[in-house]
Amino acid sequence: MINLYIAPSSASSRKARAWLKEHDIAFQERNIKSKPLNATEVKQILRLTENGSEDIISTWSNIFKKLHVDLDSLSVSQLVDLVVKYPDLIKRPIIFDDKRLEVGYNEEEIRRFLPREVRTAELHHLESQLSS
Repeated sequence: MINLYIAPSSASSRKARAWLKEHDIAFQERNIKSKPLNATEVKQILRLTENGSEDIISTWSNIFKKLHVDLDSLSVSQLVDLVVKYPDLIKRPIIFDDKRLEVGYNEEEIRRFLPREVRTAELHHLESQLSS
């Protein structure tokens, strides 16, 4: 099952939701403003990242600027505690399943959540267009 963590005020969150619905992809949605993540959930998301905190922390957010935090100096447990305490540090939307993670909305990257057979069919269609 795909999880979609959103903030209702986020245009990117609304785009991600619309894209998943448009492609008939089942997902569980969670408003992380009204139901913030706990430490276990933050760790689960961090495990899926390629670049750790860099992938999920919104360094341009007002709260990040106010905190004056050096992410590189934090231990994982300190980072997790910080995110739990200040949920607005997290980029949104967060789209993930057991193996894949997408943070933010990127029209190309979100395609990884399409079923393999759909992606394969699209690839064959593009190849046939290129060869004609």
